This record gives sequence, structure tokens and C-alpha cells, in this order.
Amino acid sequence: MTYQCFDLKVEDKIAHISMNRPEKRNSMIPCFWAELPELIKQIETEHQARVIVISSTGPHFTSGMDVSAFGSSETVQSDPDPERNARLKGLRLYDNVRYLQETFSCLERSRVPVLAAVQGGAIGAGVDLITACDMRYMTADAFLTIYEINIGMTADVGTFPRITNLLPEGIVKELAYTGRRMGAEEAKARGLINDIFPTQDAMLESVMKIAEKIASKAPLAIYGSKRMINYARDHSTEDTLDYVRIWNASMLQQDEIQESMRAAKEQRRGDYVDLPSPHKRMANSIDE
Repeated sequence: MTYQCFDLKVEDKIAHISMNRPEKRNSMIPCFWAELPELIKQIETEHQARVIVISSTGPHFTSGMDVSAFGSSETVQSDPDPERNARLKGLRLYDNVRYLQETFSCLERSRVPVLAAVQGGAIGAGVDLITACDMRYMTADAFLTIYEINIGMTADVGTFPRITNLLPEGIVKELAYTGRRMGAEEAKARGLINDIFPTQDAMLESVMKIAEKIASKAPLAIYGSKRMINYARDHSTEDTLDYVRIWNASMLQQDEIQESMRAAKEQRRGDYVDLPSPHKRMANSIDE
């Protein structure tokens, strides 16, 4: 399957998604929002990848959302009652924003870790994208900006629910109220990104090595770790302790623990079972 906004390469259990519209600064046109969830679904159902890397091409990671992604309010059927017509337009916008939000939520819900490799600017919705990823890496010249305030709107595709878990509240408010840029050095100092690299090539080389390390681990253990970390972020310690008890009581694989120990002793990569496709229809028998 080919995509207009992305290139996909899967090798050695690593799925590499690259935004491929550098001449348009990888702006998020309408097809972007449909293609990214399809890509994640394809990766999980067809390729059995164990980790995803998202990178980009050109001078900027992404210039953010193209205004065409909002659609036209003229497509809403008009109503003779002005107040009712306003409500219909409001509902249409509500549904459209929810659709856009789901595009990035699929990264957070993915069973495998998602790593963002950012060069140049992550502008506007680019912040929504990278904060939905598990880990973030930047080139030395990279920056992010909550740009929506500069065009008179409130960021609504996912920045605030996520970035407030990654940065102090006062810093988030400063970024949100002023629209200023946060450079790579500041982002690393504040814990938003994992590391900085002098060039995009150096960044991708290092990020792919990290992805390779992740892909060498037991997939179910990685999935469980991601679920627990994300759950702990949004729940109490006691709730999370209970959840991890339930998870391991039902998901712990003794054979994979033994294989991990053998692989470590023999200094080789472990031989693990891939996660089953999450979208496969249940067969007549659960054993099929």
C-alpha cells in the first residue's frame, strides 16, 4: 500500500515511518490524518514490527496542520434557524477535532514503543504528534512551538493533555501563552527529549540502534511495560499496583523468561513470539 504523506520501511522488526513532503514542510494535509492511523494498523497487523520510528525529510519535521484539515463549515446543511445552524456547525467542528485527535492517540495506544526523531521545527500539531510518542530525539537545530496561540486559537489536537505530563506547568503555560520556541537544549534540560545530535544522520543512526535494542526484547514484556507506564501516569499508585498484578497474573510468560535467561547466558538475541494481530477476526476456534 502506498501513502501520499509517508514512506514506510520495515526491517528487522523495526518499522520506520518517514514524512515525505519536504517541499511543503511536511504540513498535515487532510490525507495525513487518515493515513497515519492506517499505517499503525498496517504495521501491527501485517508486519509484526516491535518498535516504530517516526522521522521526516527536509528542513523541518513538520510545519503543523494545514488549514484544509478542518474542512469547510459550508458543508454543514444550513438551517433556517440561525441558532440551530450555529449548533450544527459547532457539532461538526467537535466531531472533526475528535477525528484529528484520534490520529495521534493511535500512537499512544499502539502496543509497541514509538520513537520520534525531530529535525528542524515541530510546529503546532507537530507538538501534538511528538508528545504522543514514547521517546523524543532532536537535532541540535531543532525546536518546538505551540504555534496555535499565534493564529488566535487554542491547541486542541492533544498537546495540553500530554505535554503537561512532560514539562512543569509554568513552562507549558509560558509556551502556550507566548508561542515562543523551545530549542533542543532547553527541551533536553527540562526532560522533554531524550538526547540531541549534531546532524539528522547522526540522530537517525542512534535512534535506529535504540530501536534495534527494543526490538530484541520480548514483545509482550515491552507491551506490558508501555501499558503500565501510561496507566501509572493517569492513575494512583495503588490502582497501578493492582493493574500490574492482574497483568502479570494473566500475561506472564515463563517460557519467555527462561528464553531471556538462556539468551543472556549464550550472548545472543532472544527468540520470542511476536504479538498476535490485534485486528484479526476471531476464528471458529480460539486455537485456530
